[in-house]
Amino acid sequence: MSASGRLERRLGTRDAVVIGLGSMIGAGVFAAFAPAARAAGTGLLIGLAIAAVIAYCNATASAQLAAAYPTSGGTYVYGRERLGDWFGFTAGWGFVVGKTASCAAMALTFSAYAVPGPEWAQRAVAVCGVIGLALLNYRGVTKTVALTRVLVAATLAALAVLVIGIIVGGNASTSQLGGWDDLIAAGPYGILQSAGLLFFAFAGYARIATMGEEVRDPRRTIPRAIPLALMIAVAVYLVVGVAVLLAAGPERIAVAAAPLTEAVEAAGVDSLAPVVRIGGALASLGALLALMAGIGRTSLAMARQRDLPSWLAAVHSRYRVPHHAELALAVVVSVVVLTVDLREVIGFSSFGVLVYYGIANASAFTQPPSDRRWPRWLNLLGAAGCLVLVATLPWQSAVAGLLMFVIGLLGRFVVLKRRGRGRKTGTDEPQDQL
Repeated sequence: MSASGRLERRLGTRDAVVIGLGSMIGAGVFAAFAPAARAAGTGLLIGLAIAAVIAYCNATASAQLAAAYPTSGGTYVYGRERLGDWFGFTAGWGFVVGKTASCAAMALTFSAYAVPGPEWAQRAVAVCGVIGLALLNYRGVTKTVALTRVLVAATLAALAVLVIGIIVGGNASTSQLGGWDDLIAAGPYGILQSAGLLFFAFAGYARIATMGEEVRDPRRTIPRAIPLALMIAVAVYLVVGVAVLLAAGPERIAVAAAPLTEAVEAAGVDSLAPVVRIGGALASLGALLALMAGIGRTSLAMARQRDLPSWLAAVHSRYRVPHHAELALAVVVSVVVLTVDLREVIGFSSFGVLVYYGIANASAFTQPPSDRRWPRWLNLLGAAGCLVLVATLPWQSAVAGLLMFVIGLLGRFVVLKRRGRGRKTGTDEPQDQL
């Protein structure tokens, strides 16, 4: 085992697309429509389009940067290289902390769909899911991709059955959508808030970039895989979103704990509820698997730069994965799952992800012409869009997100001060690392 080893390039374009889809077509499609409907009603469809446009700007920035810096870490690396250490740390901290919370949320969502029993049983099953996926990730990225491929295929099949069932059920009606006045009734703020919440569902293409060190021919593969995965995900979300609204309308969806289950019941096809439950469980597992892989690679990159404990930078000599980072993540997520319920962290996660992509767009804007693949105005549009969506998130999410960044930045400042004093006295100790 090596603390300074490199990961191996084993992923092709199809593998990279599968990793992205596993992250995007995850539990978000089973949960994100409810808060979006509360914010904007049928205007969530406009919010979905806005989120998709901003996601495309962010995707092109990430793809362009990943082609130039094909290593693990995603925007943590890009921010350091293009803007400076503090910007890189901000992006990496937001990603690791925000997505660790999302891991706990996905694990609990999986168990809620898989085990409709007592809370203790759901938490136990959630921990089993986390440990099982951690062990699979430990065995190498090809095992991760193989399971992700199965989970994505099963999730897409479940969603296809759901949409077809709603269409043929007989109760779906275009009257549920209303007219133009209904689409814009929530006003710009409500629509933009729904866009910020739905952006949570599209953030998964970052997994492709964070795993850039494991992609073959990254200058060609990553710029192809990221936009392709995003386009497929947008199409799926649009079809499912329209079907859900046609079946149940925005009012019922807004108050539903399980919006897709509510939709099949409203459409008169209750028999499909088990399909939704199975699809939700598998989608949650797929999202959790991709999240854990992405956090492990970002933690690896941060540990290499001593922004996290250097112990996390170890790469397994046989399986070529950041095994210390992945095992540590599994322990942290399991503890969180057993102690708190984080299934309502969509807004918190969106805050961290939007800051992350704001830094990605700023980093891409500074790239020289030789590294550019898309025009700079897309970076400006993406950065502005991220800032607008952050400002329109629910205030509780904004406060929690700001607190998360304040803690991380202050912590880094203190550690660097201690480390600087250690160098002056010749006693720079390992414990001064984050």
